[in-house]
Amino acid sequence: MLKVEKLSCGYGGKPVVRELSFTLSPGQRLVILGPNGCGKTTLLRAVTGILPSTGLLELDGRDLRSLSARERGKKIALLPQMSPPGFSFTVWETVLMGRYPHLGRGIFAAPSAGDRQVAEDCLKKLELWPERDRPITELSGGQLQRVLLARTFAQTPEIILLDEPSSHLDLKYQAELVEALKSWTAGSGRAAAGVFHDLDLALSFADTVLLMDRGQAVYLGDVKGLDPALLSRVFEMDVPAYMRASRERWEQLGG
Repeated sequence: MLKVEKLSCGYGGKPVVRELSFTLSPGQRLVILGPNGCGKTTLLRAVTGILPSTGLLELDGRDLRSLSARERGKKIALLPQMSPPGFSFTVWETVLMGRYPHLGRGIFAAPSAGDRQVAEDCLKKLELWPERDRPITELSGGQLQRVLLARTFAQTPEIILLDEPSSHLDLKYQAELVEALKSWTAGSGRAAAGVFHDLDLALSFADTVLLMDRGQAVYLGDVKGLDPALLSRVFEMDVPAYMRASRERWEQLGG
């Protein structure tokens, strides 16, 4: 589905990601790990076409850079970090925005009955249908992120890219987010790749890991093959000891 080969990109002429390669296949769930500043979000921006880049970037065998924004939007959706809403759209209006790449051309293009049905199905799937008329400014953080996920699903992409989607969510909503994405990728011809900071959450989501350090890939492979010693070196801390201490604290609580 997605082929990235020797991709380089950055800001102001300064490279952040350097000659990075990976592929994304149907059904795959790739997690991108690495310390702050290693280029994770920059990589996502390049793949979505927001940031100029060099190297091979192919989507279903086509040069992704040659596609229009509308064509890319039919194939790739980005679920960003939750941010405060700027306008008081309703839940229904917000989710329906996900259908924009599929609308007819012209300034008077309007959602079809089919578009509305897709949006309704996504709201019901995430148990948001009763909230459809509420302004998104009235929602809790967890509810708002579920609305944004519903909007992403309504876009009906082949690939969803996630930029720290669990930030500011409580444990319940984090778990629900991961399960919803795992269920979505189980569908035919779908894949997801995301940046997570919570290692437990990341590893519960992923089957494949791309570990980055200073803009380059230092590991790309099955999640079960990830070396804890390599994680410790990249994050400059004893990651296994930290995780064991966390588990011991839960055991002391009887968890």
